[in-house]
Amino acid sequence: MTVSSLSEHPLAMAFHRLTPDEVLGAAESAGGRCTGRALALNSYENRVYQFEMEDGSFVVGKFYRPGRWSRGAIAAEHRFLAELSDEGVSVAAPLPLACGGTLGEVQGILYAIFPRVRGRTPQELDDAQVRTLGRLLARVHNVGARSDATERLRLTPGTYGRDNLAFLLEHGAIPDEARDVYRATVEMLLMRIEDRFAGVPVHRIHGDCHLGNIVLADRGPAFLDFDDMVVGPAAQDVWMLVPSYDEEGDRQRSVLLDAYEELRGFDRAWLRLVEPLRALRFIHYSTWIARRFDDPIFRRTFPHFGTLQYWQREIQDLREQIARLDCER
Repeated sequence: MTVSSLSEHPLAMAFHRLTPDEVLGAAESAGGRCTGRALALNSYENRVYQFEMEDGSFVVGKFYRPGRWSRGAIAAEHRFLAELSDEGVSVAAPLPLACGGTLGEVQGILYAIFPRVRGRTPQELDDAQVRTLGRLLARVHNVGARSDATERLRLTPGTYGRDNLAFLLEHGAIPDEARDVYRATVEMLLMRIEDRFAGVPVHRIHGDCHLGNIVLADRGPAFLDFDDMVVGPAAQDVWMLVPSYDEEGDRQRSVLLDAYEELRGFDRAWLRLVEPLRALRFIHYSTWIARRFDDPIFRRTFPHFGTLQYWQREIQDLREQIARLDCER
């Protein structure tokens, strides 16, 4: 496999070689002094640390992987978070830095500092929690629809489907034995779903709204990590909050949308995008790994990526999605 990844970016080595002094100095650029105690947090995409400050508070520093987002794209994420925070929506908005903005730079690596949000990550949701999150998500989308974010990716069958397929084919990510079958399967999928997106409104959304990006705190739930913010249909955040295929998943999505519609309209016909969006995520996720596979962390975490067995499984998953789509017709 000869994939050209983000590890070829000129700043890739600097990203991996940030020193303790550099990351501590970045944390202090938001005000206050660090005790020197820092904890590396789980993140495949970025380098993320929790810092203890001398006043007893904690902040989280995110050092962005170079080559993924431009400065303007990250600034668009920060603007969205600031707007949400101004509306009282529970999110972790970046703190102002000594430079006067919310985006700093060390050794060419862009970073931001966030307040720590305490709470627990849910493993599953009961109906009361689903209703609360439905209303919270509607508030996020009300703010998201107020303005565009031209610097961010559009979630469409073109970007998540055709563009990602082109990358995988052009960069040798798929073994020869599976290449033609995978391409034909993706093209078969796209033929079935492209019309479903026609006329569906899009706006700024979280984009990666799974339970791992939710914290249940004493004051209520909060959405974290808008790093995958996109301009896309509301159904993307809806299905990721309640991802199950089965009847219980359908029921809980209905519970969520009943609460959502207390604050924002949602045409239930848009639920026809749930399975297309799920399928597009399969393709996008494989491309996400492929773009970073030269990173040793990714090679250790996804040791079967690129094997014939991996791609056979991906083909099977996409065929199952096609079957679901055909049953919906």
